[in-house]
Amino acid sequence: MPDAGFDCIIVGGGHAGSEAAVALAKLGFSVLLISGNLDRLGYLSCNPAIGGLAKGHMVREIDALGGMMGLWADAAGIQFRTLNMSKGPAVRATRAQIDREAYQRALKKTLYSTPGLRLWQDTVTDVATAAGRVTGVRTGQGLEFAARHVLLTTGTFLDGRIHMGLTSLPGGRLGDAPALGLSDSLRALGLALGRLKTGTTPRLLRSSIDFSRLEEQRGDSPAPAFSFHGPGPVLPQVSCHITWTTARTHEIIRGGFERSPLFTGVIQGVGARYCPSIEDKVARFPQRERHQIFLEPEGLDS
Repeated sequence: MPDAGFDCIIVGGGHAGSEAAVALAKLGFSVLLISGNLDRLGYLSCNPAIGGLAKGHMVREIDALGGMMGLWADAAGIQFRTLNMSKGPAVRATRAQIDREAYQRALKKTLYSTPGLRLWQDTVTDVATAAGRVTGVRTGQGLEFAARHVLLTTGTFLDGRIHMGLTSLPGGRLGDAPALGLSDSLRALGLALGRLKTGTTPRLLRSSIDFSRLEEQRGDSPAPAFSFHGPGPVLPQVSCHITWTTARTHEIIRGGFERSPLFTGVIQGVGARYCPSIEDKVARFPQRERHQIFLEPEGLDS
């Protein structure tokens, strides 16, 4: 890896980091993307889905600006739907269930073949500065890379913690280490840090589910595409399924509140406004007799 310096160093290889890296490289800048695990570039940590209300519009806007997410989603989508078709055009949105491994393949193919973009597997521990300006980054391997600009797209990894019931451990996601040290570096530069919370969906064994008792949710035919520039969806399309909680479900959930980090004060971060966990729904809406549950595939072969 040359030490002559880069126009920009990007820290993190998720949606934002990958998109930014390709965009800058396309504009002719020299770019270094640093990720703690290059095997996990573009890994969809939570539910592998792209789009929906607001986010679907964002993907289209990225595509209109020459970005990649719409193309990657079309290459990896296994169910495409247009939401709110019974309402006016302004509130309709495309949503795609994604094959996680196919999305990674599409994203990696782009990143590894983009001229001017270099990749390095390491953990960034410190933002280097001189005379009040950013000069690069230092890494866990004891290396220093120089750059005129540094872009942090760390997602859930920045001093990340994982909560499972009463168990709490450091992690960017399950199986991946958090980015430690970088938070202290940012605080030393005078930046105030907060903490946000996301909830990861439980994984279920496909063969353990009796799909005949569930409501089938098919995709649209023909499938809508995200990108205006590509061939559209290319993978086989599959169904999602819907079921509902019951009074017995709610009784079991309420019985576990004392072991839930949401209600014991262990989690201090602010949760997602429009994606509450099921125990949060049961607590916030006790008058509701049932809540909708979506069962969605993580891939064609997962």
